[in-house]
This record gives sequence, structure tokens and C-alpha cells, in this order.
Amino acid sequence: MAGGPDPYIFTSDTLPNDVRFLPPLANGLLGWRVYNNIMHMGGVYNGEGGRCHRADVPCPLAVKVETEEAARHSYSLDTNTGIFTHTLSTASATVSQSLYSHRYYPNLMVMEILMVRQVTSEEPVTVNLVSSFTPKSKDIVFESGPDYKGGSHIQGQTSTAEFPGGSCPSVHLIWKIIPSTLTLLPEQSQARWGFILVVADSLDTAKASFDEGLNLMATGNLRSSHEKAWKELWLHSKVEVTGSDSLCKALIGCMFYLLSAFPSIHDTSSSFGGVSPGGLSNGGDGQDYWGHVFWDQDIWMYPGIGLFYPKLARAVLEYRVRTVDGAKDNAQKQGYKGLKFPWESAVSGREVCPEDIYGQQEIHINGDVTLAFQHYLYLTEDLSMFSEGQGSQVIWGVADYWISRVTWNPEDQQYHILGVMPPDEYYRNVNNSVYTNTVAKFSLQFAAELADLLKHPAPQEWKAVAERIKIPFDKESQYHPEFDGYIKGNPVKQADTVLLGYPLGLPMSPEVRKNDLEVYEPVTDPQGPAMTWGMFAIGWLELGEAEKAQALLQKCFKNIQGPFQVWSESSDGSGAVNFLTGMGGFLQAVVFGYTGIRVQKDSLAFSPLLPNDISELCIRGVNYLGNQMDWLLRKEEVCIVVRQQAGGAEGVKPCDLQVVLKASGNKIPLTPGKPVTFPREPGCVCKLASSSCWPL
Repeated sequence: MAGGPDPYIFTSDTLPNDVRFLPPLANGLLGWRVYNNIMHMGGVYNGEGGRCHRADVPCPLAVKVETEEAARHSYSLDTNTGIFTHTLSTASATVSQSLYSHRYYPNLMVMEILMVRQVTSEEPVTVNLVSSFTPKSKDIVFESGPDYKGGSHIQGQTSTAEFPGGSCPSVHLIWKIIPSTLTLLPEQSQARWGFILVVADSLDTAKASFDEGLNLMATGNLRSSHEKAWKELWLHSKVEVTGSDSLCKALIGCMFYLLSAFPSIHDTSSSFGGVSPGGLSNGGDGQDYWGHVFWDQDIWMYPGIGLFYPKLARAVLEYRVRTVDGAKDNAQKQGYKGLKFPWESAVSGREVCPEDIYGQQEIHINGDVTLAFQHYLYLTEDLSMFSEGQGSQVIWGVADYWISRVTWNPEDQQYHILGVMPPDEYYRNVNNSVYTNTVAKFSLQFAAELADLLKHPAPQEWKAVAERIKIPFDKESQYHPEFDGYIKGNPVKQADTVLLGYPLGLPMSPEVRKNDLEVYEPVTDPQGPAMTWGMFAIGWLELGEAEKAQALLQKCFKNIQGPFQVWSESSDGSGAVNFLTGMGGFLQAVVFGYTGIRVQKDSLAFSPLLPNDISELCIRGVNYLGNQMDWLLRKEEVCIVVRQQAGGAEGVKPCDLQVVLKASGNKIPLTPGKPVTFPREPGCVCKLASSSCWPL
């Protein structure tokens, strides 16, 4: 990448014809698609139950810059800094409009205009600022408030609560008034203007944030504080390949948009509203799944973030903890014990899916949620999340749900789970979905394991049911049927049974793993959601078939809509936009596929394999047991360096690590700052194991 264009900057001379593929700018609280007159705020929904959707918030920064003279246009999204810039070059001046959602101060959004004179002249240069903003919303009844320190102010509440008796969130906007023109005076060679917008849920927070913005502008630190926060964020994670510019760019885009959906690593507000498939910039009424949170967050987006950022991983878990009361209500309404997490979640945790059958039957969501908690514990050894952080309520509540949900079958002496919808939503009301039963089994086992760690008495049923849950398997064909009665060759919507190998890690022989891949790959809908092919790719990488994996991964590029690397849910551009679920699956295919990284109870196993066209994979910032590590994978060797022992989650001390080579049995200690290089042993699983921490 040295010497060439910066792969972190996406540039174009034109904007996409479809405005849905304009770049989103978000910071975990506020989300906006550039030039759109609508934005969204995390946790602000309007509508009851299935009508619940992200509330439209009007955006005063919906401004386009125009010049009287003919201009050459260029557009860039700098993912190093999260800044979108429109540059207009005329004979007399260069004008740049920069837009960003502030990465450190989450209530703040910014527009900056820079005009630079190109030729000496005594004539003023004027640009027009064309706004599409109106201070109205179909979801919030706004009224004008008194101006605050020169800023306009509107305030309002959403019209309908998420559930009867629930609260309607308040929204306050304060912004610096944007004129219709800006002029570079004759005596000026250049001039800069800054405009800030604050969106908050209370007047006090809005005023404090506006004060902060004014102070940052006065001291010249508005942009630099934002850029500094993005720089710090990127120091914790980079995924780069050598050999394919398009793959490298795609990975950068995935990481950037995923990180944009999460709060600051310094955020202490505990107000994170989760991650929806289209992110914060999308999700209005009838659009992009209404901005609801699905299993997409826990299974598809979380793993690629959790490997690098323990604090952001914990934010996902804390979001689920805050929805426990709603999950309890869901279970009771269905006639079961414990917790039933909603298939579609907003703020309360009550089911907000517009169609009842998904909330009733797609119950694998419970196991998806607990898998994220389990991986977090194995990556961090942070038990405080489960004690003081109340994560144990989630794990044990889900276990109680499974106990009440299973049915004993005296014929095969196994527990069955009846009447479900698997991840493959082409089927409903089936019995013993192999994916659902497997996540139920694993969440029961983890509940018992956590009870032992916390010295908490566990019902015997947790282990007993886990041992006897039916996992459908066809002995004759040596593969896993998707559910009882599945007919081999029937169409499949998306990755389902293939998820047993990864991310679930159900033990099976290479023969069975291969059979599962070969049975389901040809019958999976080519127009299905984008994350599917990454999971098939991981399966083939596990079996040493790197070129097969790469061919499948190539299919994902059809979902990337240029020039700003925005993903669509389907390859024809339809479906949800800025589809973070697909990005998460793609990122996992590289981060967990090429490396073979698997989060295990007592170690971080890895078995690297690169396809022919990739000569090098660099992954910086892997955080395991408090150690921040950089990995360099080449065809024949692996290099790992512990960058620093920074500690993982709060209060968890870093551990000394050693690489264990399975084939030779050699153990190589890892010392901070000292790179360790060792040959890649084909087919061999290496392990990073703790040599000084308490064993799990």
C-alpha cells in the first residue's frame, strides 16, 4: 500500500445515482446519511409494538454547496477521520464542505466550509448554501424554544410510546443558524466557517453540548478532537491484506461502518441503544427493519468488534441486560418461564416485530444472545459483567426459558423443541431446528458453567436437558438436516446449518462438515442476505480449501455499492442499506476465517490459511485476556507481538501468554514488545493459552 492512494479514503467525481448509497455518518448515538434532511438518534423510537420505528429527526445540516461559476466536483469519505468532504474547484476559488458526526462528543454534528482563493482578485467570491431542512417530523411534534447563545432551538416528544404506559422520549435540537450564502471578501485569501448541531434527550444536555461545541470552535479544537478520537479508535484495530486492493478496501469499509455504529470507547453513559441491520442512519417507518435490533447484532456484528474492543463488546451485553424486564414479559406472554429476548428489539426489550410469527417462533435469538456473553467471558475473563453487571440474569433467565420450552419425547428419549422458525426463514412451525437446538444446548451448558464460577446453585435440569436435547443428524448421509423432515435439496434462504461449525463450534468430523457445506451451498438462495457466503467461506477454510473459500467470498462484492463501500442486503441493491449484518459476516470470514481464530474456554485457538492471491494478512489490536496483540500472517509463517499489556475489561489484569504448537508440543512465551515468529504448520491448530491467569 506504500506509495499508492490511501485505501482508507474513498473518492469519486460523482455521487451515486441512488441516494440510499450516499455515505452514512454515525457515532453510536447520532446517525445521518449525508445531504438527507432526516437523521436518527439512538434509542429514540416512535410507535407501539409492531409500529415501533426509529423516529425521524430533522437535520439542519442537510445543505448542498453550489457556486455561480462552473465547478469541478470531487467527493471523499476519509475513514481515517470519519469526515465526508465535497470539494468544488472553480477558476477563482476552491470550496470544501466537510461533514462529520463527532466521534468524541456524541451529541454533536458538524459542517465546516473552507474557501480558498485561487487567483489574486479584488472581487468577492460567493457560494450558495442550499438547504432542504424543515423543522418538522412525522414522528415528533416540535415547537420552537428560546434561542440559546445564538443557536436556534426546537424541542418535542415522540407521539406514541413503545408499549402502553411507556415513556415517549424527548428530543432537543440546538444549532448554529446556516445562512443562504457565504462570501470570501476581496481582502481575504481564504476563510473558514463552522456550523454545529446538537441533538440530545434533555435541554440540560443539549445546552451543555452546545457550550462544548462553541468552546471547541473558539479554541480551534473542534475538528482535531474528532480526528484524535478516530485515530485512537483505529489504533485498537486494523485489518489489512496485501495482494488484493479491492479486498483491503472492503475490509476497511466494513470496519469503519461497524465502528461508527458503536459508542465511543470513553462513553460512560450506559445509554447505547444496540446495533440495527442498517445502522443509525436508517430505520424509519417501513425502512431498513425499522431500526430494530436483531440477532444480527449478537451473531454477525459483535464478534468482529469484540475481538478488538472489550469495552464496546461489553456495551452490547449491557444493552441486552437493560432489556431483561421486557424479555421476562415476552416469556410470560408466551406461557414460559425465564427470559425470551425479542426477535426485534427497540428500547424496552418487549417484542416489536410487525409480524407475530417471528417473535413467537424465531426463538434461537435467546441462544444467540448468550453466545455473545460466553465469548466475552472467554476473551476477557471479566466476571464483573456477570456479577455486578448482572449478565448472570441473562444467562440463567435464558436457561430457565429453555427448560420450560423443551418437550420430552419418550420414543427417542430426547428433549425436543417444537414449533419454531429456524434462521432459514423459508420454513416455519418446524420441529427440532438443528441450529436452534444447538444454541439451546450450548446456552444451558454455559449457564451451568457460569453458576460454578460464581458459586451459584444451579438447577440439575440445566445439565440434564443439555445432555439430552436432540441434535438432528442423518447417519446414512452423514450430514445435519436443517430440521426434522427437511428434504435434502429443498431451497434455503441463508446460512443456517452451516453455522453449526462456525460460529457455534459443534464438534463434528471433517467429513460431516464437508457434507453440510456441499448439501446446503447449491440450494442457498443466490439473492439471500449478504452475510451467508462468508460463513460458507469459513467452512471451506476450516477444511483447507482456501480457493473454494475465496470464490465464495467474491460473491459478497456484489453487495458493495460504490463508491463509498456502502453495502446492500441483496446483491441486486435491494433490501436494507448500509447492511452492517453483511459487513459483519464478511469481516468474520477474514478475521476468523483466514486466521482460523476460535474463541474457546481455555484458549484462543488459531489455524491460519491464506488463499493464493493474498500474500499477507495484518491484524492489529487483537485483545485477549488484557493483551493487545498484532498478528502478521504470511504463507509459511506467523508473527505475533504483544503490543502492550493494557488490560482488557475494567479491573481485569492482563495475563502472560504462550503459543502452544499442537504438532510439536512446543510452547513459546510471548513477551510484550518482542515479536515471535514461527512456521505455519499446515493443518495444525495453535493455541494462545494463559500461563498466569485463573483457569476457566
